[in-house]
Amino acid sequence: MAEIEMTQVAERRPVGSAGRKADATGLGTLLRFYLRRERAALLAWIGGTAALVGFQAVGSQNLYDTPAKLAALRETLGGSPALVALAGPKELLASIGGEVVFEISGYAAIVLGLMSMFLVGRHTRTDEENGRAELLRSTRVGRDAPVATALSLAALANLAAGVAVAVTAAATGLPLGGSVLFGAALAGVGLTFATLTALAAQIFENPRSVYGSITAMLGLAYVLRAIGDVGNGAASWLSPIGWGQRTLPYTTDRWWPLLLPLVASLLTLAAAVAVSEHRDFGAGIFGNRAGRAEASRLSQTTTGMAWRLHRGSIAAWAAGVFVLSAAYGSFGDAITDFIADNPQIAEFLPGGAADAVDAYLALTLTIAALLSAGYGVNSALRAHREETAGRAEPIIAANTNRIAWLAGHIAMALAGSAVVLAAGAVGEGLAYGLTIGDLGQIPRLLAAAAVYVPAVWLIVTVALAGVGCLPRAAAIIAWTYFAYCLVAEILAESFQLPEWTRVASPFHHLPQAPLDTVTAGGVLGVTALAAVAVALGVAGFSRRDLG
Repeated sequence: MAEIEMTQVAERRPVGSAGRKADATGLGTLLRFYLRRERAALLAWIGGTAALVGFQAVGSQNLYDTPAKLAALRETLGGSPALVALAGPKELLASIGGEVVFEISGYAAIVLGLMSMFLVGRHTRTDEENGRAELLRSTRVGRDAPVATALSLAALANLAAGVAVAVTAAATGLPLGGSVLFGAALAGVGLTFATLTALAAQIFENPRSVYGSITAMLGLAYVLRAIGDVGNGAASWLSPIGWGQRTLPYTTDRWWPLLLPLVASLLTLAAAVAVSEHRDFGAGIFGNRAGRAEASRLSQTTTGMAWRLHRGSIAAWAAGVFVLSAAYGSFGDAITDFIADNPQIAEFLPGGAADAVDAYLALTLTIAALLSAGYGVNSALRAHREETAGRAEPIIAANTNRIAWLAGHIAMALAGSAVVLAAGAVGEGLAYGLTIGDLGQIPRLLAAAAVYVPAVWLIVTVALAGVGCLPRAAAIIAWTYFAYCLVAEILAESFQLPEWTRVASPFHHLPQAPLDTVTAGGVLGVTALAAVAVALGVAGFSRRDLG
């Protein structure tokens, strides 16, 4: 009798690569639910990406409307290793469409990578952490349905983004074939990071580690692409962003590199499935370490508790910005050589070659400042996530002042963003100083980076004000303002935006250190606005209900 029962159990057990076949029951229902839940965010991500491409395409075609202008641009941009490192392979500059890809594809690829990361991470690891996944799986939903649905949603989102980019580019007058290839290349980048996020969600036990690892991979992909484009091109083939750009839309129109993200995605998906078979639900391969038997004296304070929550994120962002800025700094000396080989360009610069180097350093410090602000916004919104997850209420109920609790998160958001920016300044100063034999560039660029701290803090405090006064809309307000500042500071000239469109950006009111002479007026004014935003956030938080 026992043998019969064992045989029946063995017959009922599904078979597969790990003794179980996939069960995605309910995928269609979940997909409709996820689409409804994400519809507003998807419209923003996809519409924003298409708008970036559209603005760049219209601006480039209006600005370089003759072969002579395009040839001059090709000589200027293609001859500068620093600009190639910032944008993409110089082979793209053979046509006006390729110039559009050169200018905007790196930014668009990062946007779709982040979109894919948040979509998959939110519906896998985050849902497991807050209990939604367990609730879903208690219904008629297969074990693999949530992950399969999240990846299906990301695939559809990237496909829609690719179509939107292709239609937008073609509508501006660019060739249809190159536009379709451009859209497909960007979709491939997004799909690669979607499957990487699915794998990370199986490995790590909390969303912070998942997002941190994928953000680091995005940064590494950008750095590898930059190194490859400046060098012999080999490193670019190690980067998903490099794969997309190496399709060379509007120039040679290579279609075969599209196989690389497909193969990488399939391999990563297979790895994610294999790893998922060897972990418990709600856990990861790398679990959280056991804590101390007794809390340290620092952990018994609200600031110490906030530090424990934020320290890993601060370290990851600081390391990423350090590496990226070091890559930028290593190309700084090439600006001098480029001006020396093209003296006619120096005529347009007030300070000649030295001015060109400082302008490049100011631009790259601005990029580091924007990345630091991105960390700060995410850190500020962490306070609201702790609140909605129900972890803030028990702490505040245990004789802890709610303002003191919020102050810990405010301190980590402001101090952490300054630390991330300082790491970028040290990385760039170290790399640039080594190339020119002057390590005095480290303190010089640290001082220059300090000028941008008030702008970073204002962006962060807008998020804090949202958390205090409009908690449900805080994320939308914060990231929308961050995106506005990003476009205003990095893409305004490419888009030929009028000067008045930059007025609301805090960077517009600060000197471009180390290019401009630093004055106190703008720095103090932006700092005062940041202080007002903090006061608004604290006042709103003290008066509203938790959750």
